[in-house]
Amino acid sequence: MTEAKRLTDYAHGGGCACKIPAGELEDAVRGLVEQRSPEVVVGLDDGDDAAAVRIADGLAVLSTADFFTPVVDSAYDWGAIAAANALSDIYAMGGRPVVAINLVGWPRGVLPMELLTEVLRGGMDVGARAGCPVIGGHTIDDPEPKYGMAVTGVADPDRLLRNDAAAAGLPLTLTKPIGVGLLNNRHKRTGEVFDNAIASMTALNRDAADAALAAGVRAATDVTGFGLLGHLYKMCRASSVSAVLDSATVPVLDGAREALRDGYVSGGTRRNLDWVAPHVATASGIGEDTLLLLADAQTSGGLLVAGEIPGHPVIGHLVASDDPGITVR
Repeated sequence: MTEAKRLTDYAHGGGCACKIPAGELEDAVRGLVEQRSPEVVVGLDDGDDAAAVRIADGLAVLSTADFFTPVVDSAYDWGAIAAANALSDIYAMGGRPVVAINLVGWPRGVLPMELLTEVLRGGMDVGARAGCPVIGGHTIDDPEPKYGMAVTGVADPDRLLRNDAAAAGLPLTLTKPIGVGLLNNRHKRTGEVFDNAIASMTALNRDAADAALAAGVRAATDVTGFGLLGHLYKMCRASSVSAVLDSATVPVLDGAREALRDGYVSGGTRRNLDWVAPHVATASGIGEDTLLLLADAQTSGGLLVAGEIPGHPVIGHLVASDDPGITVR
């Protein structure tokens, strides 16, 4: 691909899979009435990672969808990242993905179809690694390239990992380092390739979810577009608890702090911090750079777990509170 035709030139997300800002999204869906059913175990209420519907004793179907514009210039890697990201919502609920379908927007006549083949190949290879067949999908002619998946999974409805089940006194564990948004933004603007970021984004959250279930964990979410602070606050709000976050213990990808120092902060990350800042208190010595790192908009991030998982760092703990929020120290 020539420099003039880099895939990330077509992305408007600033080098990350940036979602609509949390506050704007919540305003848009506020007042919408959920179609209530006794079979719906997890629906619209708390903005969890996937919907869950009980279809039989001990069996729930999980449903989710996710897609975004290119975060890297390698078409194959973008496809693999987008697939891992979509599958992550199923793992974040404690489920097993069983089938996926592609969601594609493609600027036909602008980008060669051979690139689309590589995107789809990356997605199918990750689906195969997850034991989740990719069987079809939907495509549209779109001025901006987009790729992702709708994924269906299954889980035990009584053992779901939910964002509203966190409890005071539990430790907080993070299963992947943060910083991919900063590295992706640097990649978009300079062309530098960060293999460690690609490896993190294409790594499945399957083993982390299995370990969480084995440890008896009840509450988890995955860290994606709203950043660590945003997803932690959503968990606290849904569970009516607060969090104390030990910033020095949060794992960070090599090169991310340097990207922060050099100004490669995406607009999505700044919007994340603007949204969550009213609910964040800081200890002495915690400056804006630390908060921007913690708000960095992630793509295919790790699981944030209310509980302890062997081999992964504890980054804080939950406390009782009448006013959910986060203290960063």
